[in-house]
Amino acid sequence: MPDLEALGDVATGALLAGAVEPKTGQAADGHTHEANCLNCGTRLIGPYCAACGQKAHVHRSIRGFFQDMVQALFNFEGKFWRTLPMLAWRPGELTRRYIAGERASFISPVALYLFSVFLMFAVLNMTGALDSKAPGVIDANLGTAVNEQKADLAKLEKRRAANAAAGAAVTDLDRKIASEKDALAQLEKVRRGGFTTKAGVNDDAPAWVRDAVRKAQKNPELVIYKVQDAASKFSWLLIPLSIPFLWLLFPFSRKFHLYDHTVFVTYSLSFMMMLVIAGGLLVAAGVSGLAGLLFLVPPFHMYRQLKGAYQLGRFGALWRTVALTVFAFVAVSLFVVLLVALGVLA
Repeated sequence: MPDLEALGDVATGALLAGAVEPKTGQAADGHTHEANCLNCGTRLIGPYCAACGQKAHVHRSIRGFFQDMVQALFNFEGKFWRTLPMLAWRPGELTRRYIAGERASFISPVALYLFSVFLMFAVLNMTGALDSKAPGVIDANLGTAVNEQKADLAKLEKRRAANAAAGAAVTDLDRKIASEKDALAQLEKVRRGGFTTKAGVNDDAPAWVRDAVRKAQKNPELVIYKVQDAASKFSWLLIPLSIPFLWLLFPFSRKFHLYDHTVFVTYSLSFMMMLVIAGGLLVAAGVSGLAGLLFLVPPFHMYRQLKGAYQLGRFGALWRTVALTVFAFVAVSLFVVLLVALGVLA
């Protein structure tokens, strides 16, 4: 039941985002109002506790529970809908204002990132993009190639038999048959999960590499599943992997601090996750060409975010965008390598 699992991922992401990002606004108009905070015991002087921020009134009903979940998911208080348009079109201003202290108006970078990651995996699961049985398509194509190769080999052997019976030369046919048999053996090896590497490479590789390759050969679908599972669990690694590269764009600046770069990176990654979500939905809708155009968006978004967040001129923002695009590929490559290592060695 992948759809239910995907919807569960969405709900879990919303609850996590709600837990990381405390909501502000008007208190619920419940039937009772406690004199002291139920969480820390502080005397209440308003709709929220002045010490811990908990609401003065706490729902104790199923209806209240689902109201809280819906609020966490859609954020009817306005923060969600104020943050998303700015993240899409004015990411630099959003980053700068959040760093400057405007926290109550926007969803925090961490909360938005958590929600984006869970929503991305939920959408990709629903659209079938993360189907662990995708290798079966490859197996089917390889099977077709093997059958075609066998048919060609059978024709050559039939011709050779005919030539031999007629007393004609068969030397050229023998070479072709040997070549076809070698090609067929390679296809069979690939279909079984083997690798067409040069002799001696596996023997010279470290033991842990040979073990990892054997695991991948034995059960490639399990490895793919483990990589996907690691991606969902360790998606937060993209943040610390990306921050050093952004710092390299302002290596000796006293104006910008590590916290500023962290906010920038987390908001930027959240937007990229949403692009993946949009691409998955477009592919599922049968408009893959339009989804391909989304690859043009990240550099443009990086430029606007750099220019607005760090108050840069056009040239300063432009060269940093080029560098950041390269750095992003490096960071993603490192992340993928880590995921593959976790998936194969687990």
